[in-house]
Amino acid sequence: MELKVESGGIQEDGNLGWGRSLPVPSIQEIVRNDSNSVPDRYIQEHKDRPQVSENLHASLDIPVLDFSLLAKGDENERRKLHLACKEWGFFQITNHGMAKEVLHKMKTAVAAFFELPLQEKKKYAMAANDLQGYGQAYVVSEEQKLDWNDIIFLITLPTEKRNFKFWPVTSPGFKEAVDQYSTELQKVAAEIYANLSVLMGLDRDGLLELLGELKQGIRMNYYPSCPRPDLVLGISPHSDGSALTLLLQDDEVTALQIKHEESWVDVKPIPNSLVVNIGDAIEILSNGVYKSIEHRAITNEKKERISIATFVFPDEEQEIGPLESMVDELHRPRMYRKIEYVDYLRQVLNRRMEGKAHTDIVKLDNK
Repeated sequence: MELKVESGGIQEDGNLGWGRSLPVPSIQEIVRNDSNSVPDRYIQEHKDRPQVSENLHASLDIPVLDFSLLAKGDENERRKLHLACKEWGFFQITNHGMAKEVLHKMKTAVAAFFELPLQEKKKYAMAANDLQGYGQAYVVSEEQKLDWNDIIFLITLPTEKRNFKFWPVTSPGFKEAVDQYSTELQKVAAEIYANLSVLMGLDRDGLLELLGELKQGIRMNYYPSCPRPDLVLGISPHSDGSALTLLLQDDEVTALQIKHEESWVDVKPIPNSLVVNIGDAIEILSNGVYKSIEHRAITNEKKERISIATFVFPDEEQEIGPLESMVDELHRPRMYRKIEYVDYLRQVLNRRMEGKAHTDIVKLDNK
């Protein structure tokens, strides 16, 4: 199966060239006008609904790592990182060094944007051929079911790749908050990336040398309250196409769920911590040792919610495939074919969220 599409990443006009998402009405505005109804297009098929009675591992918690120990080179904490990535694909980090004020300012800035009048937010709407800006992601047909959220997505690093026509710079404090948050978060991501590099048999800078500097994009999500959370999904089940994703959760509302041993597990918020998950790129590079796990978000009947997902990813023109250090032809044969990363992103972003369907595209048949 030939996966190659037109080459090149970000285009001269500043658009990403990764795909597009069809425009849909703002769910925030729909709820403002009628908070008691759920439009048909948001009602999930029975098999996809977050059934209250489904087998949730209520007693399980994802691993928690002390980032300060990881940054000091603590071998025991690095071992915990290995096990978390291998067995869960998700973990929370505490003591990450980012000031509470930085996290608070970021949440405040995002909340302020979504409180702007609709016509003001529309000034930053996604273009017809881009995924940056305000709207909803992964909408590829007029018939598909929609998720119960509005978003704004921005490329944030490197700074020269920013396209300010999508940035709500008139929203007080927005640019400053994103500047500080994205810069400090990148340091955290780089340290985790370096530890993963060592765990996969390379030097600390090995992944950077192979795949270029880490790029960054931030997806800011707004989830209105929903009168029937049993019928809708905040975000449909999916894995992330990134190398790593770092999520700043709402401290009070539990909504993120991950698939673990065929059941859904709540990711309970730890105030001022960050949730980290392995993306598809690391799953492919590790030859499947580290897992990019399916996850989703549910909604809340009483409370709105904001979350901020930061995706870090390799240079889009680099080729990704299993590292030689992670391949053993006898015990762990090569599981994925090589693919230029921008081509993989286009495969991911030009279809609706479908669990682990994206990595399946590049899996080899080793039967």
